[in-house]
Amino acid sequence: MQNAHLGTARYPVMRDRFLMAVGIKDVAKVAQVSPATVSRVLAGRPVDPAMKDRVQAAVKSTGYRPNLAARRLRSQHTNTIGLIVADIRNPYFTSVSRTIERVAAERGFSVILSNTDEDPAQEAKYLELMQQERVAGVILAPSRQRVDRAGKLSLDCPVVLIDRAMPQTGHDCVLLDNEAMAALLVEHLHAEGHRHIAGLFGAASSTGVARRAGFERAADQLGMNAAAVAIPHESDAAERVVAELLQGAKRPDALVASNGVMVLTVLRALRTLGLDVPRDIALAGFDNNDWMEFVGEGLTVIEQPVEEIGRTAMTMLFDRFDHPGGPARRVVLDGRLIARGSSTLAGNVGRRGLMPPQPSL
Repeated sequence: MQNAHLGTARYPVMRDRFLMAVGIKDVAKVAQVSPATVSRVLAGRPVDPAMKDRVQAAVKSTGYRPNLAARRLRSQHTNTIGLIVADIRNPYFTSVSRTIERVAAERGFSVILSNTDEDPAQEAKYLELMQQERVAGVILAPSRQRVDRAGKLSLDCPVVLIDRAMPQTGHDCVLLDNEAMAALLVEHLHAEGHRHIAGLFGAASSTGVARRAGFERAADQLGMNAAAVAIPHESDAAERVVAELLQGAKRPDALVASNGVMVLTVLRALRTLGLDVPRDIALAGFDNNDWMEFVGEGLTVIEQPVEEIGRTAMTMLFDRFDHPGGPARRVVLDGRLIARGSSTLAGNVGRRGLMPPQPSL
């Protein structure tokens, strides 16, 4: 039988990977370099530019695709994903973690979950642990200190960031449009008639910083009297701040809490003070936790796309296994405003939006 000629004079190697598997030795032969040089180029290590060009041309011509399973075996990486979250008490991270674990299991991977409590020392410890465990990749919600330093993580595996971004580091990230969603809450409160508002934002979280920026920008544009307070990552800090705000001379008529945990803390503080939502003060926040629709007339919140965030993070990570040298990607998602009774202006309580639904005839 006459052999089909599928190559070129310069690259006489079969392109069809279904007819013949192309290996590193084939690429090396075509590029006229050693297999070790091909491996260095594929790993992104320093190589003479002329040799690098030849290898890349040969890879393209031959249709070579790396054997990812073999690569992980050689590097002793396990089929394990490292997931490092900032605050496991926050149902947002619980929900995202469940999605990540489910998607990982679908691909035959296990997940190691660690919680930093927004502590950069804990974060550094768990990053070192992931390195020691030779995980295939890491999904990280970085602390504010790490975001502020903006240094690239020195891990020998792909890293995807969730909830917070680290610009100029080369890491993929997926997060909520925090400034825009905080501004949307302020605009909603303004439309409800509120003019004097206060916002509580996590001081240790870059997410809190971004939401505070959106809160302040929108309030300023709308001419509202607004106070933004940074809350330390301490158990009773938010309760103390709420008490101070409401016992002061300029008491706000609405509060904004920057995450679900803080919403619960604010409600606890209001109950201690004997105040009712929304009859005495309005409340809005982030995260649509299961219990929020059952508090009073329901809490007004920004619902985050937690399922999409977790699934997108895993997709990015698996893509990095196949394309380790590509440009960093940033996916920014919108949330959804769920307006309920808690954001009603006190003077309007009972007039609209708070009456029980009437049975349809």
